[in-house]
Amino acid sequence: MKKKDAFTGQKMLVLHKKSLKILRKNQFTRGLYVTDVGYFPKAQYHYRERLEGCPEYILIFCAKGKGWIEIEGKRHNLSENQFSIIPKNAPHKYGADYTDPWTIYWIHFNGENTDHFINPFVYPRTLIKTPNSRLRERAYLFEEIHYTLEAGNSLNNLEYSSVLLINLLGSFKYHSLFTQTKNSLNNDPVSIAIALMKENIQKKLSIHEIASSSGLSVSHFCLLFKKKTSHTPIEHFTFLKMQRACHLLDFSTLRINEIAIDIGYDDPYYFTRVFKRVMGKSPLAYRHNNK
Repeated sequence: MKKKDAFTGQKMLVLHKKSLKILRKNQFTRGLYVTDVGYFPKAQYHYRERLEGCPEYILIFCAKGKGWIEIEGKRHNLSENQFSIIPKNAPHKYGADYTDPWTIYWIHFNGENTDHFINPFVYPRTLIKTPNSRLRERAYLFEEIHYTLEAGNSLNNLEYSSVLLINLLGSFKYHSLFTQTKNSLNNDPVSIAIALMKENIQKKLSIHEIASSSGLSVSHFCLLFKKKTSHTPIEHFTFLKMQRACHLLDFSTLRINEIAIDIGYDDPYYFTRVFKRVMGKSPLAYRHNNK
């Protein structure tokens, strides 16, 4: 027995032709948009075959149970907390395991920016289950896309569905960032160092003082910091100081020399040179710029 759909508790939505035309032409949504979205719980006998492929990419996320996907004759299994993306226009078939049928969230999507989110094209991928894995939150994103489009196909709903899709695909591509929590960030050596910088924005901190907060050697800390931020610790400290300077230029009446002192610069002329190098204009020009 094989079934395409009609499973107890399922949710499924397919956008109509008029909405798809809007999505393809809209300057914002044409980059990435949803065409179909659904949820099949315990999808016993689920089977689908498309000999000519599908004009959209298909993301299948297995929340429970097991199944399989075959793309151009090559088959792989999909089990709990694994996901796969089927390329558009690629002949394929997929189905649920007979003894332990999968529960899946699935979505068809397309757009000019799809390559960024699907590459590298190595699937299936596993989402490791940890206390911070946020698997349920990812499921909420599927559900919110469905709810948003079910509520109507106004331009706002269509655009918001694209925002949600970016978030959803980003949660898969940047899984390690998505699973970070505030607590885990607070225990990260780089985050601890940045917190130290913010607390001492009015001071002059040496690289040794910054590195000591991490408990690492200066060389090890600098390598780790640059890997995570793309900047050296001192560069980042300077950027934080300039952000503070921008805030004071925007929202205070302090003079330039007073702002310089506030962020740890005794020489206002040196502060001005650093500000111009970082922000592309002098502090005075920045303050006079209408924003």
